[in-house]
Amino acid sequence: MSYTPPLRDLQFVMHEVLDVTSTLQQLPRHAEIDADTINAVIEEAGKFAAGVAAPLNASGDAEGCTLDTATHEVRTPKGFKQAYEQYVEGGWPSLSCDPAFGGQGLPVLLNQCLYEMLNSANQAWTMYPGLSHGAYECLSAHGTEWQKNTYLPKLTSGEWTGTMCLTEPHCGTDLGMLRTKAEPQPDGTYKITGQKIFISAGEHDITSNIVHLVLARLPDAPAGSKGISLFVVPKYKVAADGSIGERNGIFCTAVEHKMGIHGNATCQLTLEAASGTLVGEPNRGLQAMFVMMNAARLGVGCQALGLTETAYQMAVAYAKDRIQMRSLTGPKAPDKPADPIIVHPDVRKMLLTARAYAEGGRALALYTALLLDREIASDDEDERAECADLVALLTAIVKAFMTDNAWIATSHCMQVYGGHGYIRDSGIEQFVRDARINMIYEGTNTVQSLDLLGRKVLGDNGKKLKKFGKIVAEFIEEEGVNEAMQEFVNPLADLGDKVTKLTTELGMKAMRNTDEVGAAAVDYLRVCGHLVFAYFWARMAKVALEKQGSGDPFYTAKLHTARFYFAKLLPETAALIRTARSGSDALMAMDESLF
Repeated sequence: MSYTPPLRDLQFVMHEVLDVTSTLQQLPRHAEIDADTINAVIEEAGKFAAGVAAPLNASGDAEGCTLDTATHEVRTPKGFKQAYEQYVEGGWPSLSCDPAFGGQGLPVLLNQCLYEMLNSANQAWTMYPGLSHGAYECLSAHGTEWQKNTYLPKLTSGEWTGTMCLTEPHCGTDLGMLRTKAEPQPDGTYKITGQKIFISAGEHDITSNIVHLVLARLPDAPAGSKGISLFVVPKYKVAADGSIGERNGIFCTAVEHKMGIHGNATCQLTLEAASGTLVGEPNRGLQAMFVMMNAARLGVGCQALGLTETAYQMAVAYAKDRIQMRSLTGPKAPDKPADPIIVHPDVRKMLLTARAYAEGGRALALYTALLLDREIASDDEDERAECADLVALLTAIVKAFMTDNAWIATSHCMQVYGGHGYIRDSGIEQFVRDARINMIYEGTNTVQSLDLLGRKVLGDNGKKLKKFGKIVAEFIEEEGVNEAMQEFVNPLADLGDKVTKLTTELGMKAMRNTDEVGAAAVDYLRVCGHLVFAYFWARMAKVALEKQGSGDPFYTAKLHTARFYFAKLLPETAALIRTARSGSDALMAMDESLF
């Protein structure tokens, strides 16, 4: 594995496309931020990712995690604990956390840059600190003062890590069926009993304590999702003064044997009268947990982006070095017995697909992070609401579209290697295996698609979609008279019109038959994903066009990639729109007995 942090492209998107410094400086808490600070932070983050986390990626995958069934303790791969100690010493866990709890108070945007590079370097390792941010955000929003003062400083410093415990053997997405019970105790705590599965980083030797956020039912809870409460259940009990006490009744009983992310302990957890404290209101735990779930969904999109970038880098290096056959237009390396495979059109198509999805995903991820900063820190209530709506709309696209793209991209990059890609020694096959989980967990991509079409679009009569559409329309109007931009603006405008018509049509069909939503949702999300990517690729092309006269090859490459995206990837939407419009009959008409 070889990984070079994409600092130039990060800086391009932040400073030249999004002008993040000006936007952040308008927020009181970030008034002092400047481009030099942003660049210095991401440069150091890149050094840690490439120098500390990346060298442990292949070895962590090969070694995996080991459970001691007698003690229920999990040993992480060699070097993981020491890397985490360096991570904490560098102050990275506290980067964007509240100074009131020991954080540095820097923008979420910088945390996004950090985590993209960490996920490129080592997704499995990054999941240990990564889940802690979701726990931090959930407790910040819904915790009691004692919970905040007790847990947030430890999560901020990285002394403790966090998890989210939702899934049970009989229920995944349908959390209304969960059975874990919480019994009230005279001292105000709860005894929690049940089983949880697929808990990422659920047990490990990296930190002295783990803060589990657990969904469970109170004795008098109503049935279904309306009867779910949320509890903090630490691995070791925490006394009133914040000190660690005895081992709590939550144990790892098995580590899942997975296709990928072997370096992360995905645990089965058994709770036996484990002591916990209630987070938020009784029977409203799902609303509180959604803070963490939405953070995790954005995080999964970031994981996909990271894998796409590294797989692309590895495949490019291989394609420039590997010689096979001659170019169809004549030898390109006459001094060698064959040409490097990068001269072949289809190899270039695979490489450019990965590159276009990485760079488009980076723009979307950074834009979403900037929206989060504005939502959190703006003094303007209307601005906060506007940003919250856009984040809600884009979250499903970040999670589902970007993880689908990562699966496509990593598979393409493995294909570039030919037979060597299928062999573990090449290193590229790990990225394919690791990428596959991202389409599944934190709500499968089908669930994200249903959420986008059913709840975020049709559920509010297109209010959120229209807000993003207005942003796109304003850009089209501004650039519509720019002759040089027509190759980008025209297909963007065309797709925008088609999305509007498709949305209206699906909304009318759904009134007659709600299965129409389920039949069209996955295709619809992918169409919307391309609309978002086309908008950002048009914006990036605009900057590259303006600066190509500088002679910097970076802008030349950016324009080539933009043209590839519009010529070879965006046309996928034509088929997707057709299949989305085809209805549910072809799916639902056949009797179950015939399957």
